[in-house]
Amino acid sequence: MMKNIEYTPEKALSSGRRTIQAEAQALMDLHDRLDNSFSNAIALLLACQGRVVVMGLGKSGHIGRKISATLASTGTPSFFVHSGEAVHGDLGMVTGRDIVIAISYSGNSNELSTVLPVVRRLGTKVIAICGHPQSDLAKLCDVFLDASIQKEACPLNLAPTTSTTVALALGDALAVTCLEARNFGESDFARSHPGGALGRRLLTYVRDVMRQGDDLPLVSPDISLPQALKEMSLKRMGMTAVVNDNNEPVGIFTDGDLRRLIVRHGDIRHFTMHEVMTSNPKSIAPDELAVEAASLMEKNKLSHMLVVDKQGTLVGAMHMHDLMVAKVI
Repeated sequence: MMKNIEYTPEKALSSGRRTIQAEAQALMDLHDRLDNSFSNAIALLLACQGRVVVMGLGKSGHIGRKISATLASTGTPSFFVHSGEAVHGDLGMVTGRDIVIAISYSGNSNELSTVLPVVRRLGTKVIAICGHPQSDLAKLCDVFLDASIQKEACPLNLAPTTSTTVALALGDALAVTCLEARNFGESDFARSHPGGALGRRLLTYVRDVMRQGDDLPLVSPDISLPQALKEMSLKRMGMTAVVNDNNEPVGIFTDGDLRRLIVRHGDIRHFTMHEVMTSNPKSIAPDELAVEAASLMEKNKLSHMLVVDKQGTLVGAMHMHDLMVAKVI
């Protein structure tokens, strides 16, 4: 049974720094030896007509899952196949149109050594991320990426630490280089991450957020203020649009306008909307990004904004709270 030794804060800090230093040095060594094999791997990935299938076992499998996920989210369709499961049927997922990235530090994984000859017969190209250029994996691949290290950060030189960091960095380098080669941009990234903050900002339009139809408060300019307040209370938006006979907005009246009006005049029952509305209200088109509406509202210190189509017709309205609910801001 293991027994903890006395470990001071200084020893803990020293150990942590030693581990990071060892892995950082291994990454710099990888940087210095990167050569045309990397360029050849990129050429295969960019020419792939199918999917990039990442295979690995154990810790290499964990790294493979992350590499596959990064490729898929940055414009290179990919999925992960556990090499142990591939031996027992999952190899059927792989076609001759695919590219396989096989990860094994030793390069002598029995599962990969069994699977890859079958993969090669399909016509599938293989990229190896491996630490031993004379291994079985190195002999079975089309492109060998040297992931060798001097030693693991683990003081026993047993636990995969530095080796997995190097393999992960190589995978990230492949994904980012493919991303740049494909001119993969923010909008592409957003489509792959619709539930994330960036996805919501780049994929949510004003039309997705605005209130419309029966939920939209609107009155005519000649209606009395008490009648307008009834419309505002019914629609619960804290404002009402004021429109002409063509449904074109000519003004807006908000809860803030009401409070200021009461302070100035006390009795407000005799006013019509034409007398109290804010003319020429700010508006935005329904096909604009919701984040642009948020920016305009913040810039102009507005809580509400009208939505107007190309013909100048009122089609909706927004409250800042609507943008918060949609998690645009």
